[in-house]
Amino acid sequence: MSRASRLLRTPVEVWRNTKVPDGMGGWINTTAKVADARARLSQPSAAERTVADQTTARLTHVAYLPAGADVRRSDELRQGARRLTVLATFEPSEPGTYLRADCEQIQPGI
Repeated sequence: MSRASRLLRTPVEVWRNTKVPDGMGGWINTTAKVADARARLSQPSAAERTVADQTTARLTHVAYLPAGADVRRSDELRQGARRLTVLATFEPSEPGTYLRADCEQIQPGI
């Protein structure tokens, strides 16, 4: 167990776009839940929160997940109604500590 695992308290679902056969020789793009994980989600900056009062504002977040978590670029982390799209993932300089996922949340329009 890594030292950072005690900080990962927020349950999130990991969703991924996949292609499945449509039964007629083609493919259908669909989104499927691939895992449950525990994470630590950062809050957006004060400037971003001010901009978020506008419709379709983009907010950036950093999600910290357990080392080895199956999270990839373009996955979606879901926590209730909150949806975070993963832009990139990084391991820290000390392997096996945690996985960092830079994410973006688009505020829904009115």
